[in-house]
Amino acid sequence: MHFDPAGLMKIEQFLSHHGVTSNPFGQEDASIDPVFREHCIDGIRHPAWDKIMGSPRHPATSVVFGEKGSGKTAIRLQIARELEQFNSSVESGRCFIIEYDEFNPFLDCYSECLSQRVRNSDKPLAQWRLCDHIDAMLSLGVTRLVDRVVENPKDVSDGLSRKAICGIDLMGRRNLLLLAAFYDFSRDAPRFQRWNQLRKSLKYFSFKSEWQRALGVLVSVLMIVLVFNAPVRDFLGWGLLVIPLLSWGPWAWKWIRHQFLSRRITRHIRIINHIPAILRRTLGRFDPEHLDGQPYPVKDGGDDRYELLRRFQGILGSLGYDHIVVIVDRVDEPHLINGSPERMRDFLWPLLDNKFLKQEGLALKLLLPSDVGAFVDREEREFYDRSRLDKQNLIRFLEWTGESLYDLATDRLSACSDSESTVSVKQLFDESVTEQELIGAFSRLRVPRHLFKFLHRLLIEHCTRHTDDSPQWTISQDTMRTNLSQYTRDLDAFLQGTGTG
Repeated sequence: MHFDPAGLMKIEQFLSHHGVTSNPFGQEDASIDPVFREHCIDGIRHPAWDKIMGSPRHPATSVVFGEKGSGKTAIRLQIARELEQFNSSVESGRCFIIEYDEFNPFLDCYSECLSQRVRNSDKPLAQWRLCDHIDAMLSLGVTRLVDRVVENPKDVSDGLSRKAICGIDLMGRRNLLLLAAFYDFSRDAPRFQRWNQLRKSLKYFSFKSEWQRALGVLVSVLMIVLVFNAPVRDFLGWGLLVIPLLSWGPWAWKWIRHQFLSRRITRHIRIINHIPAILRRTLGRFDPEHLDGQPYPVKDGGDDRYELLRRFQGILGSLGYDHIVVIVDRVDEPHLINGSPERMRDFLWPLLDNKFLKQEGLALKLLLPSDVGAFVDREEREFYDRSRLDKQNLIRFLEWTGESLYDLATDRLSACSDSESTVSVKQLFDESVTEQELIGAFSRLRVPRHLFKFLHRLLIEHCTRHTDDSPQWTISQDTMRTNLSQYTRDLDAFLQGTGTG
């Protein structure tokens, strides 16, 4: 029998009968799921939440491997929300949050530094290093601070106001300007113009940086005046040309040193497209003594990146932030990785360095795909000695049992209900469908994303079997079993790489 679509039973009608005002299973990605953001982000947690999150007062590194759809993005959003709430409740000892989950801008710049042969090879990320990760994290953090000073937003809830940042001491302002010269990655304004605006806002005025230029200009003007004095002209002779050239010597020496330094920095910061001339011009605005002995990112290894990170931590410490929490997610999505487990391994493995992961005042929350977790068991002893995963709150599998998925579905239904009473997922099914049968069915779905897909498909199938005039308020056992069988076949094809899931 053919039904006019206008006369079919509606999902909204079915859910409304059970006191549910909106479809809790319509979205699969936590980042765009309104039900999760509005109702579930603060209350519904994965069973391993305590180990992943830890204490906001003393944050620690966690390494989590989970398959697609297991809730890594939801956990990222929940970690950020938990830390934001903690920050708003204290005046000091706060956590500065860096969400390190958008890699394409950094990888695009990195790719341009590679030769055509390496870029087109199977391992374009084989040359990615730990210092590239640190540069990217510093870029995200520094750009955020500079935005607060230059753009001066009125609504600031995290304490990073323009007034607070501009109130740090002279050395703190010098450090922020130096870090901004290296790592500010905003494209909202020309780079030097933005840096110069930051300098003026921080009230960092360096008159000593211009003495070489002033000397050259002054002597040159003086020589031009003396040209018109015949006795002096005859007395000095060629000195009228030599003296001005010599007067520009200090400025030329400064230009050459900063030009070579700028080229070295540009060559070693591969995640930002620096222009040496602009960087040289920026370095030239510092007091000479303020540049003496400063760390520069001019080596592939060494401690220069650690020192720059400590400088950034010092700036944050003066603003009431004792810890930096870096949340890493969506590693499989960048176009240069494109879901390849081998490329994810090349990208991530430099990050698994115990010296970096245990850096004081720094905690990383690594939410990683299970595809790359398979490589952990194949590594040599040197990898385990360097990474010390046994000390990193490691969760090898972000598992969901049938019971936890059943509770998750019930929690989402209750969150979308128009009453304070709990709406159980069992209420949606016929009495012949037992709770244990549902738990067993959900356990075959493995992760929340597949649970939501299955329940949404099931609701559609149930509603298309009944008309608006003759609604059926519970899902039959036959409908549930038929759809479960079909969905598990689709899921198996997806896991084998031959379907969309």
